[in-house]
Amino acid sequence: MTEPQDRADLVELLGKYADIADLKEFTDLPGRVFTDPLTLDFESVTGIPPTTTPLAGYVEILRASFAPFAATHHAITGPVITLDGDRATIHAHVRAEHWLPETSDRWLVAGFYDNEAVRTPDGWRLTRVKLTASHQENQHLVAAGW
Repeated sequence: MTEPQDRADLVELLGKYADIADLKEFTDLPGRVFTDPLTLDFESVTGIPPTTTPLAGYVEILRASFAPFAATHHAITGPVITLDGDRATIHAHVRAEHWLPETSDRWLVAGFYDNEAVRTPDGWRLTRVKLTASHQENQHLVAAGW
């Protein structure tokens, strides 16, 4: 692979990551996005310390977390990618909106992802996902999903 192709593949990987929640695609897509196991750090939003979990367990957490929301939209932009052989770090901006059904209430999270990826025989996969929220609105609505 070439460096430009690796960078393009990693940007596409971020798009697939956003699609899991936004399209509620919890069946095939997670296996094309994550390693098994993977490390998650959503402490800035959930208060839960970083943890390493099997992929199947995380998929069920995702399914349950996003079930209460009528729609979500995760815009992941401005990726800064550092390549080191078969490993990569990706710093990107995120704006994530989560709407409750039959209401205009929405939970907004703005912040940054600092993720790690590895090249596998099947392509790049996220092995560590860290979200750092710099701003939230209606954080009380997080209880609806988390």
